[in-house]
Amino acid sequence: MKVVVATDSFKGSLSSLEAGNAIKAGILAACPSASVTVLPLADGGEGTLDAIAPYVSAVQKRLIVTGPLGSPVEASYLFDRASRTAFIEMAKASGLTLVPPSSLDPMKATSYGTGELIKDAVTSGAGTLVICIGGSATNDGGAGMLQALGARLTGKDGADIPLGCIGLRDLSDIDTSALPRDISVTVASDVTNPLCGPDGASFVYGPQKGASPQTAAVMDSLLLHFATVSGFDPFETGTGAAGGMSFALKNFLGASVRSGADIVNEYTGIDSLIRECDIVITGEGRMDSQTVKGKAPYKILSLGRKYGKTVIGITGILGDGYESCLAAGFSRIVPLIRPTMEREEALLSVEETVRHLFKEGGLS
Repeated sequence: MKVVVATDSFKGSLSSLEAGNAIKAGILAACPSASVTVLPLADGGEGTLDAIAPYVSAVQKRLIVTGPLGSPVEASYLFDRASRTAFIEMAKASGLTLVPPSSLDPMKATSYGTGELIKDAVTSGAGTLVICIGGSATNDGGAGMLQALGARLTGKDGADIPLGCIGLRDLSDIDTSALPRDISVTVASDVTNPLCGPDGASFVYGPQKGASPQTAAVMDSLLLHFATVSGFDPFETGTGAAGGMSFALKNFLGASVRSGADIVNEYTGIDSLIRECDIVITGEGRMDSQTVKGKAPYKILSLGRKYGKTVIGITGILGDGYESCLAAGFSRIVPLIRPTMEREEALLSVEETVRHLFKEGGLS
């Protein structure tokens, strides 16, 4: 029996690789003769570089950048000198996990540090950038990133506006003449929300970054102002990813936006592995109605269905509308026996859950 394990991270508990290895241990405990291949999975958010790193000939570059709330943080990116390609993960410089829950402030959080990573990559000779933009603490429309790259975002007095979404209140003019040219940028993201509106960055993702409903409404109006001054469409699909970072990358740097899960799957060669296996196991911390809207486990399901494989979902929590996952083609959705946020307990629970699943023969 050949099994391919490709799960997303169980956010707050396990990385993609940790969850995958725990699943492998559970399978082998029940079926020692099984052949199990573990592949990391990501969709452009936190952990995407870890998923790609084993499959690219790149060195890691570390530097100190501006964190989400202005304090210095150490961040890194991958640079393949041969192809002049840099792989940058926004979460490493401007990520939600870099801010204590009690300090979250999307009005003030800035994407400046991600811009510093991009600038260092371009200065180092990168001509191609793959920028993974999920998991951000920011809601500044990518304004900070643009400022780090040399764009002038100024008020009526000609002075640079403050960092963060709050600075957009003063925005009057944008000078992009100093932005890098002759670079190819691909954005890895699986978010389809627009920059503004009820389904936009502020209202949908602002609350998880610390925004009250009132703050979300203010941020939405500020992003709309940013779009108006810049002359770009605030309601275009996909421009609301990472607090609007995709809006800035697409419109100011000419980036193309692609599915982060698809990009990772291409680098890992998962298509051929699934074609040759018997069972596919995927999952994430919470499987619900959002899972089938392009998230990483759904991408794996689609590959499994393409080749007629049994695809099983493992999840910490069954969320509202998880039945849509079954309707989409998952053979089973299996919640953990003991859902927990504690890493060691989560590892044991994943292993135990999968061991029981394979021993009872619940594979279809």
